[in-house]
Amino acid sequence: MAIPVKDQMKYWGAGLVALVLVLWLLGNVMLPFVAGAAIAYFLDPVADRLERLGCTRVIATLIITLVAVFVFVVAALILIPTVINQTSALIGDAPVYSAKLQAFLQDKIPTLMEPDSALRKSLDSIGQTLREHGGQLLSTVITSAFTVIDVAVFIIVVPVVAFYLLLDWDRMIAVIDSWLPLDHKAIVRKLALEVDAVLAGFVRGQLSVGAILGAFYAAALMITGLKFGLIVGLLAGLLSFIPYVGAIFGGVLAIGLALFQFWDEPWLIGVVAVIFVIGQMVEGNFLSPKLVGGSVGLHPVWLMFSLSASGAIFGFVGLLVAVPLAAMIGVFSRFGIRQYQAGRLYRGLEDPD
Repeated sequence: MAIPVKDQMKYWGAGLVALVLVLWLLGNVMLPFVAGAAIAYFLDPVADRLERLGCTRVIATLIITLVAVFVFVVAALILIPTVINQTSALIGDAPVYSAKLQAFLQDKIPTLMEPDSALRKSLDSIGQTLREHGGQLLSTVITSAFTVIDVAVFIIVVPVVAFYLLLDWDRMIAVIDSWLPLDHKAIVRKLALEVDAVLAGFVRGQLSVGAILGAFYAAALMITGLKFGLIVGLLAGLLSFIPYVGAIFGGVLAIGLALFQFWDEPWLIGVVAVIFVIGQMVEGNFLSPKLVGGSVGLHPVWLMFSLSASGAIFGFVGLLVAVPLAAMIGVFSRFGIRQYQAGRLYRGLEDPD
């Protein structure tokens, strides 16, 4: 005899409350483990593909680990120092760009730049703030990151956690499957497959899209000669995880920088704009349909809300688990709506079925 629905709700509700409390209390202690689990989940299809090609799980995991270490070392030696230098230079040059903007507005729209105008006061305030604090911004961010994450532990623990979870992923899923309540095993499996489909379609696909777009934007902007093309392109690709945000942010920032740098060569400003137009066309017509697929149930507004809410409650760990939680809530909500529409509350007592 099945347990009454009322009692089941108590048990599942208690489990959900316990999970939320664990995430909230442990906070950043869980960060390396959540990050390692996310990496293992992302790479599990690669390991499965290598197994189908004839490798054992151990060999497949070792191959993936060696490739990941090689990519990390190359990035650490070549890419990361360049990104840090360009970020520092961008922050340091911000007052210069502010002064150029004031000069441009003074020349083109002198009435807006009168000493008592609100725009002039705002620009003066921004420039003064940047001069006083701009040089400290990057070091403050880095210092905070070191304090919150404890980089030494993070760098060591995350790869180890990812390696062992990737090695034992299939066995771990099988064990969890054996724990499912027998009365609801079929439904839970169905919902889990739906959640996995959403995550596989969105997270893996969107990360791939972001990496490709980031590489394209960075390379194209650097070839164009934009001074901070690398950091702008990478930021645009990174923020592409949230639909439309990366292109809008990167495009506005790149065009704004191009206006100052290429004012005497307006065709280069147009080239910068065309780069982002091409990126959006390629993403919309090829990358997203191929890598992300059709609708995966994560609307951009719902995604941004989940990132904001989860980040505010759980901090950086919340940002990592926001998309999986959003996917799960979306799947469970759609399941609940289907159950409601199949019930008497929706169909009514007069429904002949």
